[in-house]
Amino acid sequence: MQSGIISSAVSKIKQALKDVVEFYFFSISVFCRIFRFHQLKGIGKTVLFRQVMFSGSDALLPISFISISTSVLVILEVHQIMGQLGKGRLLYELLVVIVIRQLSSLLTALVVIARSGTSISTELGNMVVHKEIDLLNSFGISPFTYLVVPRMAGVVVSLFTLTLYFNLSAVLGGALFANIFYDINIGLFLNRLIRELTFLDLFMPVIKSVLFGIVIGLISCYQGLKVSRASTEVPQRTMRSVVNSVVSVIALNVGVTVFYI
Repeated sequence: MQSGIISSAVSKIKQALKDVVEFYFFSISVFCRIFRFHQLKGIGKTVLFRQVMFSGSDALLPISFISISTSVLVILEVHQIMGQLGKGRLLYELLVVIVIRQLSSLLTALVVIARSGTSISTELGNMVVHKEIDLLNSFGISPFTYLVVPRMAGVVVSLFTLTLYFNLSAVLGGALFANIFYDINIGLFLNRLIRELTFLDLFMPVIKSVLFGIVIGLISCYQGLKVSRASTEVPQRTMRSVVNSVVSVIALNVGVTVFYI
């Protein structure tokens, strides 16, 4: 029995290493085409536009709710613990560090994974099952050029824009909440919050959003195109896409934070 367990573990490790190598070469192929983006005639501009619209504009409502809720929770907890001291500098420092620097890009990435990552994997997986990928190849159209590149670019653009929107709505929502419930002047709130901002606080959400968008787009497209047998494999690949994206995003978030702090 032990030998069977060991052989099973070894085979899983080999498969995992094989997937890592395949994903590496897949990523290289995509990046090569991105750097020649302006030269590619087969780029699906409509696909890119629709991806940005779906990942970006259609996610504004949940992003608004999450960002304002996060800002409100930080303000509530600070005042619960500190009392009147919660109106001091500590409140604005925590809002900058927790909401703007850390959670804005991370929570936005999780929303994009739940909406766009799953849809990309499912769509591409169904295209493989229905032989649409083979049809594109028969017409001389590269699936990387027509399907993968615009989707990944769309996710990156959307995630970057949504992260900026997250921070803006969190700040304005927090200012309004503090004004209504704690009688903090909105102008004073915004002025003191801006004074606590540093270049690093503004730079980290930007770099994180770009890295998260690249990772989410690559993993979602890779898992979708890995479907090979039947439509029953599509939800399995979609689930792998979600799990791998979440783990990768959290690991990247920790890595970037450790690197810059």
